[in-house]
Parts: sequence; C-alpha cells; structure tokens
Amino acid sequence: MKKPVLAGIFVVAVILAIMIYSSLNLTSHRVEVCMDFGGKTNCKIASGATEMDAMRTATTNACAEIAFGVTDTMNCGRTEPTKYTVLK
Repeated sequence: MKKPVLAGIFVVAVILAIMIYSSLNLTSHRVEVCMDFGGKTNCKIASGATEMDAMRTATTNACAEIAFGVTDTMNCGRTEPTKYTVLK
C-alpha cells in the first residue's frame, strides 16, 4: 500500500480508538427517576458522566412518554421526581 493510504488508515483508527475510550467513561453514574404528570406515572433508568447528567436524561426520557407537546414536556421536566434512586 502507499504511504498516504496507510497514514489515512492510521488516523481513522486513532480517532475511533479515542471515541470508544471516551464513551466508556460516560456511564459512571446510574439513576432511576419516576415522574408523575397529567395523572400518569413513568419511571426510567439513565446513565451519565455525572449524577446530574443521569438525572436530567432519566427525567427527560420519563416525561417524553407521559407529556404531550412542547409545553407539557417542559412543565413535566420542571416538576420534582416522585422517586429518585441512585443505582451506581
């Protein structure tokens, strides 16, 4: 193979290795959040680099299934969880 092709393959391999390594460190915190909104309840588990990131993700995911429309989804996300459990 020519040197430019080998260099390109090496660069792509390094970038992929960095992406894989950095993504492995994103699940250091796991939480379960239960949300009540509009008479419905939904619980979700999420992971994140920090406990706050995991909580936001779990809250967003739980609200996505019980709130309809942008306004309801935003209002649901602003309410306090009915259950909050740190899993890891």
